[in-house]
Amino acid sequence: MPRAARAAMGSPWAAPVSPRVRSSPVSSGDGSAWSVPSPRTARYSQSLERGLAILGCFTPKRPVLGITDIADLLGMAGSTTHRYVSTLVSLGYLERDVSRKYRLGLRVTDLGMSALNSTGMREHAHRYLQELRQRTSYAASLGVLDGTDVLYVDRVPGFRRLRGGIELELRTGSRLPAYCTAMGKLLLSTMPAPERGEVTEEMKLTKRGPNTITRKRALREELAKMPAVGYAVSDQELAAELLMVAAPVWNGAREICAAVDLEAHSSMISLEGLVGGLVPHLITTAGQISARLGYRRDDEIPGGR
Repeated sequence: MPRAARAAMGSPWAAPVSPRVRSSPVSSGDGSAWSVPSPRTARYSQSLERGLAILGCFTPKRPVLGITDIADLLGMAGSTTHRYVSTLVSLGYLERDVSRKYRLGLRVTDLGMSALNSTGMREHAHRYLQELRQRTSYAASLGVLDGTDVLYVDRVPGFRRLRGGIELELRTGSRLPAYCTAMGKLLLSTMPAPERGEVTEEMKLTKRGPNTITRKRALREELAKMPAVGYAVSDQELAAELLMVAAPVWNGAREICAAVDLEAHSSMISLEGLVGGLVPHLITTAGQISARLGYRRDDEIPGGR
């Protein structure tokens, strides 16, 4: 599962932590405990490890690679790399372009979408996003933090299309830089300070809209203010005239695991109207999804706290 933002003890976002049940070994069905094979056991497949390592070489910053590039990244011989890459191409996990370089194939996308669906989060959230869209007419999305990006777990397009084609570019599985989106900034703000510092140091703050934050000090200052507000705003930071507002989603462990947002064009509604009129609906939706994920407030727990 992608690294989701989490509320730690001592964080302003943190909720009281519920007792956790220690997990038990998974039964294999024959009475023995099943465990993940370690590299030292006979069940460990080095060939599979190498194939997955090759897929892991492809990132948003390195979408296209040649055999030499992959071999250098992994410290493998060129002939060995070529053999594994050819197998991955034949299976549809890699594609070769006219320059004889490679990119991820559609089979990888299928796996990613299956992973998103298998988490259950999308299944729990979808009808509430639809209801939020019905009440507001604007696009509603659910996202998690994955490294320096926001990964869209689910998305319901608005009834009124955004200008500039931005509506068409965002869908389930899309990624956007966290620093210039409402969901991304909210999830960054919930991270423990040391981890948040590491993630923000990895970011390149490129200007995307007229109000994009391009200085890391300014970003850190804004993130520090968000827990006191309870929601996050992106005012033309991702694109001109695009407004976003996001609220946190909690899981059964009382951690912030995702965020829900609304997106609107500034010609349709002002930022003040979006925050003042629609944030209550957004927070209600986030609460409904949180409840489906097992989150309970103190006053909902028998005996209270």
